[in-house]
Amino acid sequence: AIDAALAAHGIEADVDRGGSLVVATAPHELAELVRYAELAERHHGPGSALVLDAAQTRARLDSPTYLGGLYAPTGTLMLDPARLAWGLAAACERAGARVVERTPATGLAADGQGVRIETAHGALRARHVLLATNAFPPLVRAIRRRIVPVYDYVLVTEPLSPAQRAAIGWAGREGVSDSANQFHYYRLTRDGRILWGGYDAIYHFGNGMGRHLEQRHATYAVLAENFARTFPQLEGLRFSHRWGGAIDTCSRFSVFWGRALGGRVAYAVGYTGLGVGASRFGARVGLDLLLDPGSPLLDLELVRTRPLPFPPEPLRYGVIELTQRSLAQADRRGGRRNLWLRALDRAGLGFDS
Repeated sequence: AIDAALAAHGIEADVDRGGSLVVATAPHELAELVRYAELAERHHGPGSALVLDAAQTRARLDSPTYLGGLYAPTGTLMLDPARLAWGLAAACERAGARVVERTPATGLAADGQGVRIETAHGALRARHVLLATNAFPPLVRAIRRRIVPVYDYVLVTEPLSPAQRAAIGWAGREGVSDSANQFHYYRLTRDGRILWGGYDAIYHFGNGMGRHLEQRHATYAVLAENFARTFPQLEGLRFSHRWGGAIDTCSRFSVFWGRALGGRVAYAVGYTGLGVGASRFGARVGLDLLLDPGSPLLDLELVRTRPLPFPPEPLRYGVIELTQRSLAQADRRGGRRNLWLRALDRAGLGFDS
């Protein structure tokens, strides 16, 4: 659906269709890749995911850390999310919508049969409101207990020379991630740089957010160190860009929905870093909650249920810290999960870095 929208609206979003490659860098991760391949075949058919040994994986992208991989040739679209957002905004404006940036909504209230939206510049009235506020402080109390803002960080290298590209391969331009709890994700950009992110996910006490948290030198140092370990043949390659930002994390690691103000307001939040692919579906369900109560999508268990809430502070910070330390420990101990992680597993709560 996203690919069709790109074509329909003439949006140039730096698209790659090289598939995805999930790599194993520890022996215990190999069995997990086999399990994922079985799930992919069950839902998408034979050939949808191929388990690779170390040599086959390194033939696609060469790193001495790779012990195996899972290659999915289809079903993945990689793009520049900023260009996607700009293109969709322009398409909305061509269709007659108004896009009003830098005008934060500060409150919602019932107003007759509609909703009054308060801003610093005055108020406006709408028949319905769909909230898609990601990690920003929510305007609906029911959301506040179920999401926390977690900061994620990215490095981007200088463009690789032809010799550096030859040293690692990557002819298929697959999108890559590794299989650890503290995982990295990476891809090639259109101009031949490597985007390298992930690993650390930082929560600040009291749902802390702010521009001052978008740069974190300790995380950049860890990312650079792990990059050098993954690609020692690129020694001397420098990083030219870095950034960070908050993602909305919930305890089930996927979007959830709800309604407020007598059904006049709907929300879709909690994507946990997976919003580029899932937000189109999230919006579709949100609109059905407002406008089409008979939609079969509203009968899905995913839509009807919500994640467990996070506890209040200071317990919230302690729980998140305990979980992150336990996940890092599991990576160091060959995947063995401690009592706390096993309890989360039994409760159906999914967490990684």
